[in-house]
Amino acid sequence: MPAPRLKICGLRRPEQAAAVARLGVDAIGVIGVAGTPRFLEAALRPALYAAVAAANPSVLRVLVVADPDSAALDELRPGRGHQALQLHGEESPAFCAELRERLGCPIWKALRVRSAADLDRALAYEGAVEALVLDAWVPDQLGGTGQAIPVAWLRDFTPPLPWWLAGGVSPERLPGLLQQLRPDGFDASSAVERSPGDKDLARVEALLSALRQGSEHEMGEDRLG
Repeated sequence: MPAPRLKICGLRRPEQAAAVARLGVDAIGVIGVAGTPRFLEAALRPALYAAVAAANPSVLRVLVVADPDSAALDELRPGRGHQALQLHGEESPAFCAELRERLGCPIWKALRVRSAADLDRALAYEGAVEALVLDAWVPDQLGGTGQAIPVAWLRDFTPPLPWWLAGGVSPERLPGLLQQLRPDGFDASSAVERSPGDKDLARVEALLSALRQGSEHEMGEDRLG
């Protein structure tokens, strides 16, 4: 089984985004939800995407939005520099499928998990999106809170499409998470920041190191088993 991938979300400065890309992460996320701490205006996003592409073309560039309306379609098209769209609102499976068809780019759906029963909603998105992002439910906040979903809820979670775990993904917690869960990817933001949108490169590097070491350990155990 391949090692989980790593996405760093909430980047705001091109030079910092390029530095994160050079460290070898798999994806970066830019927040397009106005009024949130890590929001980046549409006019400033192309420069950041270009810096990431120049630093490491293999890094997937993801734009995070919530409940977009038809007036926002132009800035959501992949020609603006992002390669995938992450929906973090109340978007239905039908809406996700329609948006994917209209935009022609991969769609990820973030689900804010308030209880173990909320995980059942994930099944409805099969065929409508390319991946799921699971984050903890926090009142009046769409993400980037550092709150974690209880691991016990996720142990038997085996959806029919790729999924990423967000919420409290830190260098300190990652080894324990890898011992208990096997998501397709991890999505980190506040746990590798000095302040909202200002990433601590040393913590990003530590997170990557923990991911690689933990994955190698798990693969070694699988071979021995």
